[in-house]
Amino acid sequence: MRALLLLFPLLCCFSGLSAQDKSGPPNFVVIFTDDLGYGDLSSYGHPTIRTPRLDEMGREGQRWTNFYVAANVCTPSRAALLTGRYPVRSGMSSDRHRVLFPNSTGGLPASEITLAEQLKSAGYATAAIGKWHLGHLPQYLPTAHGFDTYFGIPYSNDMDLSSPLPYHEFWRQSHDSIRVENFNVPLLRDTLVVEQPADQRTITRRYTQEAMDFIKSHAGGPFFVYLAHNLPHVPLFASDDFLGSSERGLYGDVVEEIDDGVGRILDLLRAEGLAENTIVVFTSDNGPWRSYGLDGGSPGPFRAGKGTTWEGGHRVPAVFWGPGRIAPGTVRSMGSTLDLFTTFSALAGVALPDDRIIDGLDLSPTLLQGHDSPRQEMIFYRGQTPYAMRLGQYKAHFITEGAYGQFGEREVHEPPLLYHLGYDPGETTDIAPQHPEVIQQIAERLDQHRATITPVKNQLAERKN
Repeated sequence: MRALLLLFPLLCCFSGLSAQDKSGPPNFVVIFTDDLGYGDLSSYGHPTIRTPRLDEMGREGQRWTNFYVAANVCTPSRAALLTGRYPVRSGMSSDRHRVLFPNSTGGLPASEITLAEQLKSAGYATAAIGKWHLGHLPQYLPTAHGFDTYFGIPYSNDMDLSSPLPYHEFWRQSHDSIRVENFNVPLLRDTLVVEQPADQRTITRRYTQEAMDFIKSHAGGPFFVYLAHNLPHVPLFASDDFLGSSERGLYGDVVEEIDDGVGRILDLLRAEGLAENTIVVFTSDNGPWRSYGLDGGSPGPFRAGKGTTWEGGHRVPAVFWGPGRIAPGTVRSMGSTLDLFTTFSALAGVALPDDRIIDGLDLSPTLLQGHDSPRQEMIFYRGQTPYAMRLGQYKAHFITEGAYGQFGEREVHEPPLLYHLGYDPGETTDIAPQHPEVIQQIAERLDQHRATITPVKNQLAERKN
């Protein structure tokens, strides 16, 4: 009996390896929300927004508490996820125009290698659904960057504003006065406009259905779905089934509809027999847009929000799900959207490009075996300038600046501010005087990073008149 008991874990181990070998490379689904705050899911502490399907996803998979985006606004954050590189390397960040606009003439350069292109080289079918915001001209759209198909709005859902009121006055109106027709944003199928203005009341539901249709039609795999919701970025719209359903008001309605869509995708993966060979990731492109009050989300225990290099601008919720692959648990070590490129490449068996710097790290040992993440540092850019850096539990702010009229003016700090994020996640108590050696270590690491940055053409600078 003792011999059998000793043999049983070994048999289980070999059984698990055999199942993974037979299943082949996993499918990937990335669900990327817009302006969702760290504190906007019930599993991350929100008291009135109900997100039962995301909570279930976290219980069955991994819920990360120290997960970061590489930029605190839309365009550079998306470039970082899809390339595994800080956006300053691709020209997709700017100190002046922080994102692309409908009159921008630039976009993600063809020389960049996207995650879709990486996976296509291993035989993956690829789909981009939702917000793109990496260039709206044909040469920059998803179909020019490795995606077989695209369905979505090519930039933010608040653009192409059609109103006699100035932008900031427009938002002072009640929700009842803000209509779909106020935003003449196009809905594209590949490169063609199929609806304008896009009916944003049903956009979340339609994006979810598009993802489900692609999954069903490519169930033989492998496939990669990049589902980037335009919401809960303002303006907020929800379908009739969710309108007025949340205790948190319209913002809660929107988040709860996204949660329902996540659940529908997970249910489909189970029904199609794909759950054990698919990894689903849910996260956000940056922190909440706090200047919009009740129409913006919550950073949870963190300071400030979107547009800033405080924790509330860069730290986001992140859930990884993959029954039979992902080791369930709460991960408290660091990770980043930068790491998806490297991690998915490793899991798909695709070599990393050797002609460029990739900033992402391979999280697969953490995802599959529950090991600590290899990520020990994170650099916090505002535009093309690194304002702060985290090394281990310490974070130094060399420059701080508010955003959208909140959180203060630009200030250079000599010496830098220093916070211990384990003790003080809200960045309330500067401990720089007690730890000059830590500041020196972080400054040296930041200098090493800066030495790897090569000037490139800025893609956000050029616009039509």
